Amino acid sequence: MGYSLYMDDKKLIWNEESRKRVFDCKVFSIWESYCRSPDNELRTYSVIDATDWAIIIPVIESARGRQFVMVKQWRHGSQCLSLEFPGGVFEPGENPAEAAARELQEETGYRPGKIRKLGEFSPNPAIMSNRVHFFLAEDLTNTGKQDLDEDEYVEAALVDTEEVCQGMGKPPYIHALMGSALALYNKKT
Repeated sequence: MGYSLYMDDKKLIWNEESRKRVFDCKVFSIWESYCRSPDNELRTYSVIDATDWAIIIPVIESARGRQFVMVKQWRHGSQCLSLEFPGGVFEPGENPAEAAARELQEETGYRPGKIRKLGEFSPNPAIMSNRVHFFLAEDLTNTGKQDLDEDEYVEAALVDTEEVCQGMGKPPYIHALMGSALALYNKKT
């Protein structure tokens, strides 16, 4: 069952007439989007255009029970450490599942035997144009080797699933998209 557009919804739709790039950096661009309102007024909005990315929920069954492979890293926006599921941006032309498997191995050293998509979201549709794709990774093999970017300082850790479920929304589980990942994981498992 999917969402369908109702006749009355047409009165809510804005139409973009043009856009202009106003800022570029390594991870995103900012555009001024010139949009016509349902009342025919022209307004300007800012849109962050970024590459799609994947978040991977790697699961291991161990003697301790079910655990997630997570990564601890510094987050510049919040100015603190965050414990998260691994993830990262797609390379040009890369399909989502390949991107997810690559990012998992680069950040944690684990290679998935099985990987399946759980869903995708707009991270913040009010101001962002990209999508985040969520994957479940199982039958993991530890290669013992991370392949981090030169500015990436990431520590992989095995964390009991119950600890993550109980801790989500409190430090160090502060990243909102990890809550979305966990909700999809709980829905599908």
